[in-house]
Amino acid sequence: MIKAKGICKSFADKKVITGVDLDIKPGMIFGLLGPSGAGKTSLIRIITGQLVFESGEISVFGKPVSELSGEDKRQIGIMMDDHGVYDRLSCIENLKIFADIYGVPRSRIKTALAQVGLADASKKPAMKLSKGMRTRLQLARVLMISPRLLFLDEPTSGLDPMTMKYVHKLILEQKANGCTVFLTTHNMEEASCLCDEVALLNEGKIIDRGAPGEICRKYNHQKKVNIHLKSGEDLELEHGASSSGKIAELMAQGQIETIHSSEPTLETVFIELTGRKLESEEEIRYA
Repeated sequence: MIKAKGICKSFADKKVITGVDLDIKPGMIFGLLGPSGAGKTSLIRIITGQLVFESGEISVFGKPVSELSGEDKRQIGIMMDDHGVYDRLSCIENLKIFADIYGVPRSRIKTALAQVGLADASKKPAMKLSKGMRTRLQLARVLMISPRLLFLDEPTSGLDPMTMKYVHKLILEQKANGCTVFLTTHNMEEASCLCDEVALLNEGKIIDRGAPGEICRKYNHQKKVNIHLKSGEDLELEHGASSSGKIAELMAQGQIETIHSSEPTLETVFIELTGRKLESEEEIRYA
């Protein structure tokens, strides 16, 4: 679906993307993970032809990105920041504009609004929507075109847990329908729940990639098993054959309440590799 090799991009003297390679298969949810300023949004703009890159190769749908036709581009949905929401227009009027631009029948508008839970707010001006409702309106705009390839740039940033869960459900539905999703996020828990494969981006470079669980296991240096007993006691045992007898004994006695291996999270792996904490734009803005 997307192939990139050796992509480099600079703004003035600053390199924002350095030698990035990608190979994203059809039907997967791919996560590009990293803090604000790592180069995630710039890479989306390069892949979608909004930014010219200095060196490397990119293909989408098996074609060089520079050769994508209008019909190809109509199969790509892009949701970035708050772009494309007109405050004085109602939800339905916002979608009419994009339906006409993409050549999509207006009959899809009501279906898209219902899909994201905005059927009852269809006539409400966008300026009166909450942040979560605005996010859903943006999703309705891209889902309305039934994209083969969907780019979501931090789609849940700043949302409450319930709205975030709803957005995750919509993303998983797109995957189930055969859509390929390119997701950027600084939320490592979100990436672990949604993504088939992730790449960790730091200062314009991919520092590791793979399935979320695979990456966590790769950096599992401790190799411990953590056990919480019904008595309230916590035990830490070696993750190996030497502990099997003790674990079997505790289980036979019914003493174990919870048992977990000690794999790190994606966030702790990222911090280990870069020494940087993952911060959202909101955290940076209000720090």
